[in-house]
Amino acid sequence: MKIIISPNKSQYSLFFYNRQSVTATGTVELSKTSRGYRPKNFRMRQTGGRHYKNTPTKDLINLLRHADIRITSEDKKIESFLSDLQIKFARLTACRICLVEDRITPLKKKNSVSYGKEKICLDCAKKELRRELGFMGGMGIMSTDHLERLLELYMDLDRVLGIVQPENPEKSNTLFDTLEAHEIKETTALKDLPLPKKFIEASGVENLMPVQELCVKSGLLSGRDILAVAATASGKTFIGEMAGIKNHSEGRGNMLFLVPLVALANQKYSRFTKRYPYLNVALKTGVSRLNIPETKIKARRNIESSIIVGTYEGIDHHLRLGRELRNIGTVVIDEVQTLEDPERGHRLDGLIARLKKVAPQAQYLYLSATIGLPHLLAGKLNAELVSYAERPVALERHLIFLEKKQKVPTIKRMVNIEFQKKSSKGYRGQTIVFTNSRAKCHEIAAAIGNNAAPYHAGLTAKEKHEVEDKFENGKISAVVTTAALAAGVDFPASQVIFESLAMGIEWLKVQEFLQMMGRAGRPDYHDTGKVVILAEPGASYSRETKITEEEVAINLLKGEMFEVAPVYDDEQSSEEFAANAIVCKGNIKDIEMMQNTMVGEMQDIAGVLKNEGLITYNRDRITVSPLAKIMAEHFIGIERLRMITKLVKVRKNPVDIIAELDCPEDD
Repeated sequence: MKIIISPNKSQYSLFFYNRQSVTATGTVELSKTSRGYRPKNFRMRQTGGRHYKNTPTKDLINLLRHADIRITSEDKKIESFLSDLQIKFARLTACRICLVEDRITPLKKKNSVSYGKEKICLDCAKKELRRELGFMGGMGIMSTDHLERLLELYMDLDRVLGIVQPENPEKSNTLFDTLEAHEIKETTALKDLPLPKKFIEASGVENLMPVQELCVKSGLLSGRDILAVAATASGKTFIGEMAGIKNHSEGRGNMLFLVPLVALANQKYSRFTKRYPYLNVALKTGVSRLNIPETKIKARRNIESSIIVGTYEGIDHHLRLGRELRNIGTVVIDEVQTLEDPERGHRLDGLIARLKKVAPQAQYLYLSATIGLPHLLAGKLNAELVSYAERPVALERHLIFLEKKQKVPTIKRMVNIEFQKKSSKGYRGQTIVFTNSRAKCHEIAAAIGNNAAPYHAGLTAKEKHEVEDKFENGKISAVVTTAALAAGVDFPASQVIFESLAMGIEWLKVQEFLQMMGRAGRPDYHDTGKVVILAEPGASYSRETKITEEEVAINLLKGEMFEVAPVYDDEQSSEEFAANAIVCKGNIKDIEMMQNTMVGEMQDIAGVLKNEGLITYNRDRITVSPLAKIMAEHFIGIERLRMITKLVKVRKNPVDIIAELDCPEDD
């Protein structure tokens, strides 16, 4: 039999066991006598028994003389007592919590976890962790599993608990993982490629970046259509420039460079205008509904310029009006992952199909930092896939669990710390903070201080430009923005902080998160990038979902993207059908061919449009009605058209009609 003695303040706990199974427990006190320390108040309870029974101390001494004795910690009293009776003993490091629960768990290197000033076993440490998390409330299973894995890694319970609502989070504690930078390899010199001499001199580029080299090897300069998927700041824009300007110089047509946002189009227009002054560069972003000076960017607007920079909707509106788009030799679709957008994806899909109709001989280049199963999308687009997973700058990803009230002070501290740093390239650390509403953009920016600015779609063009200029020149430490910026403006940030993981009340998707995350760390500015997620345990932005913010964080950090395979509803299908019919001038075979080239699946909507009187058939052609033309021109589908025609009959004031469309009354 073995007896474990555990000193515990004024008394000693005793555990009697055979083969790791506790058969009885007891307590005893020691009092000092003239003969040394002697036992008193010995009480004993058999395993399974309810009560401790007073037991003669001579029974204890007899048990001790015939047992293998282990003491769990140094104690002069018990050691002196045992030595006086010439009873041998040894030390045993055991889990105190297990002993309290009548279990014996010897502590070894593999299962010993630091907790305060003592060591406990890994199982008890996990129980203590769950207990602490329970006080927070709402912590999800995935988050608990993640923290338990960190506990197994660190073997330090205090360190793991420090990640949960830390007052001053340690970088090493909150690090989720690091995406390492690629090894720098020698690439082809630009001067050695068959490119125009003027272009090489104007570009300022000496050697290709890795993804650019891969594209050249895949036929970029010989007219091959390419889907290029690579991290932000890996040089994707220049891929389009090389092909577009080469094609133009050799008489194959102008370059059409398309982006999803006006702000991004303005940036590209400014860049191309400065870099290639010997070429005509035009801007096509659609017509503003607000006739104010701030919406009028001074730019060349000639649609037949050497380089046309446009938004998707700007160029699509031109086509939907039935206008010509001639002499296009290169089409660059930047941020092609917009195909996955539930609101705009069908329009980009239709636009690509319409462009292939009006510019069938052009070279098509599709650029993206993040897209699901790109090899499948490349097949649908009939393009060569060039995928480069490496990053030009290493990226640290941190996960911090915080209560809502702690988020803004933490953001302020992290922004200020980052702004005080300087990279080896001489640039100060700057931060993009993503949140889920325009109001919170202003709230967080104000809390950070004068060095921060809000940035969202509600600002005027002038206000946006001022923020962009200040950030680019290092005059402000941070911009606080909504998720819409992820696919847009090219801010050179060293740090990205997620105050929220939602867009409005909807959780971010993996693709959206990766796009936003990719804004951290630029090779020409920074030595490393940092992404920080501030997740509130138990938080949710919708009653319809049970998943919580910290679980969403784990999903996003570990998640995989799905195939781009949208299915369009009647509203989306009818809008695209009308637009396709206009571009095809009613030719049924051309309309069918165009729909077959689309990535997504259209509904068989022609019969519905015919019944509504929006189209009529005449042998092999379709005639589009004036209402159907309006539907295409104004980017609306059949359901919205029905609502408008209904409201026009009962509402006289156009403002009332608009209000009713945006905020319909409940039936």
